[in-house]
Amino acid sequence: MTTYNMLIAPDFSPERFAGWHMFNTLIQKRAELNMHLNTPTSHAEQQELLNTGDIHVIYANPFDAAALIREQGYRAIARPIGKSDEMVIAASVNSDINSLEDLTRGATVAMANNRDVKLIGLRLLEAVDLEEADLNWEVTETYQAAARQVIKGDAQAAFFLSEIFHSFSRLTKTQLTVLIESDLADISHVLLIKDDLADGPALTDAILAFHNDDDGKEALTELGMPQGFETMSEEDAEFMLDLMETLMD
Repeated sequence: MTTYNMLIAPDFSPERFAGWHMFNTLIQKRAELNMHLNTPTSHAEQQELLNTGDIHVIYANPFDAAALIREQGYRAIARPIGKSDEMVIAASVNSDINSLEDLTRGATVAMANNRDVKLIGLRLLEAVDLEEADLNWEVTETYQAAARQVIKGDAQAAFFLSEIFHSFSRLTKTQLTVLIESDLADISHVLLIKDDLADGPALTDAILAFHNDDDGKEALTELGMPQGFETMSEEDAEFMLDLMETLMD
């Protein structure tokens, strides 16, 4: 039996790790195939796996999805229902920064290496006339590290994926002030498969049926996707990619 490789984008919160293993185990049973789960811890590690490994299935962030679909022979099959990719800009409660207007040129912004979060954040900062070149950027290994930079005063603000920000401990969140949270709705992570994947239909059917039984619901809840996945058409994928390109302009 062929073994496929599935890669999960590294920007999921650590508490979801067990959920991905549950998801992978159920996928193998239901689609009757072998699947090896790859969970890179950074964008650099993800890129290395994509460059050197034979990756057949990817849960990709929307920025990476654009290149994977248009340049590397993948196609979108599904996306999580009601789970758009939003981002938070936050500062320390002990700083003088209480709103976006308080951020000034020369400020340091900490963030993990997540380009779609940066794109959305920069678009939000346009409202206060700040551009990428106006700020100093501190790229951290994780969003938790970015939070520590802000709390310690080494950065004036940080960009976070909303889901990860809201999963922080109560103690961490009490030390941070939310300056703004995006509300885009149309941008989300997507499940991609290689165009020529022989078991593509079986895999797609299994993923879309996850919400129909208790085991599947349990895995989806662990992933923070209680409603499961919905079909993503080529037209839907193109609309999202066009939106991402608009953010980049």
